[in-house]
Amino acid sequence: MFLCGRVAIAVLLLLGVLASAARVVINWDVGYVQVNRDGSSGSRRAIGANGALPIPPVLATKGDTLVLNVHNSLDVSTSIHAHGIFQNGTNFMDGPAMVTQCGIPPGHNFTYEYVADHAGTFWLHGHDHSQNSDGLRTPLVVHDSKKPYHYDGDYLLSLEDWFQFEIADRLKNSLDPTQTFPPPPNYPYSLLNGYPTAPSFQFKPGKTYRIRVINMSTTEWFQFNLPGHQMRVIEADGEYSQPSAVDGLDLGPGQRYSVLVAAHPTDSHNYHYNATQYAIFDPKLEGRNPRYYQGLIEYRKGAPIMPTTEPQNFKWVNDIELCALSGNPPLPVDRQIELSLGLYQFTTGQTFNTINNITYAPPKVPSLYSTLTLDAPLYSNEVVYGPQTHAIVLKHLEHIELVIKNPSVLLHPMHLHGHAFQIIEYGSIANQSEPVLRYSTKCNAPMQRDTFVVPVNHYVKLRFRADNPGVWLLHCHMDVHFGMGMALTFIEAPDVLRRRPKVPETMLELCRAQGIRTEGNGAGSAGFDLAGLPTPPTIKP
Repeated sequence: MFLCGRVAIAVLLLLGVLASAARVVINWDVGYVQVNRDGSSGSRRAIGANGALPIPPVLATKGDTLVLNVHNSLDVSTSIHAHGIFQNGTNFMDGPAMVTQCGIPPGHNFTYEYVADHAGTFWLHGHDHSQNSDGLRTPLVVHDSKKPYHYDGDYLLSLEDWFQFEIADRLKNSLDPTQTFPPPPNYPYSLLNGYPTAPSFQFKPGKTYRIRVINMSTTEWFQFNLPGHQMRVIEADGEYSQPSAVDGLDLGPGQRYSVLVAAHPTDSHNYHYNATQYAIFDPKLEGRNPRYYQGLIEYRKGAPIMPTTEPQNFKWVNDIELCALSGNPPLPVDRQIELSLGLYQFTTGQTFNTINNITYAPPKVPSLYSTLTLDAPLYSNEVVYGPQTHAIVLKHLEHIELVIKNPSVLLHPMHLHGHAFQIIEYGSIANQSEPVLRYSTKCNAPMQRDTFVVPVNHYVKLRFRADNPGVWLLHCHMDVHFGMGMALTFIEAPDVLRRRPKVPETMLELCRAQGIRTEGNGAGSAGFDLAGLPTPPTIKP
């Protein structure tokens, strides 16, 4: 049952499979709310839906049509992204402002409508003005009517960080050349299913449970484990895996896992589970980094808690060790693209994040609209999208290998819209004697996911097939890093994209209401005339 997030979701999630509707309709009036979510840092302005936070989870079944009616009661534009939904054929519904749409202006309405054609654990969040960080986020669970694994109950645990200050203020401090960089650590609190206390899971002896864990954080990592029980990973980011036994999960921002847990045969004892929020990039501080939370695994009300100890060889999940249930072998490589993540001070005195020394800034025309309105062959020329849009054009159906290097001092959770990657290899770029981790040759089926972590001084090799024509953002899912420019745009199969369904007129009206052009290059002009776009900043020597 689901009681405002205090008790984890079980029965209701299963009902989503048994009695799903063809159309799942959600109405959100997105507006400001005054809340004290963590119970400790005091009241602050946040962004909720229908006057409340947390926003209730959205439940659907594979094949349903999701209809999200949004009214914007904010004083700035807003947009909603379904994180992990590929939007094949509906690229214009993907959500990132000035990439696939103009944001919904204040006082206006817009309806997102698309088929939930992929089962798994996802989430909905704001993708304009980094509104995800201020509360505009909630889980999205798409059930599979033909489950590949048996389980008797389905629980959901969403994990969030919660800061005392709004994202706009934190970004302003990070980009202010008169302020010390990096800014002092904020040490956010944690929210579990939207609240500062851990929910309970009810187990019945002999039953098997699926637990879906989502990290919806702005910057923080979470770890999750159930002492006295073993977890078997069966999903990462909406992609099924072969069952893999682990003792604990480690999730960067944007990542999700599902695990199967077998209950004990008797109800003689209850157990605790652990959720830990941490940030390796901030100094450790007792009680604040890390923060520890315990929830109850309840077999019988009032039963004693079973004392547990961690196994000697505690095993954390490692995504490259997982095997895809699909059994798909590693993709061939038609083209390799090397990307280097960076953090530099620029001649403006500001510090920006970069990919290949380019810091992202949005164009004056949504990139999708440029693709659809420019003549051939201009739409296939990366220059016309603007120097800071960082466009990379992909050919239809070519097999891409990304080699993403991270020589910076911070790890980065990178998310690609519209696709899931095969995880091929992790390796060090600083220590040549460190072993290279490659996908398991035992199954020869590299795991796929849509959000992956590039460790400090390491690289990761990923592969995907360019089979989803569209304009897709690749960006760091630490919202401050995205706001500081760690993003680029893939223009995938623009020739094929132009033959796909057209952008609805209601979307173009969102632009016109704000005086934003809906045609032309990144500057809203013809050809290579990019006058009006800001001059890209220069890295300080």
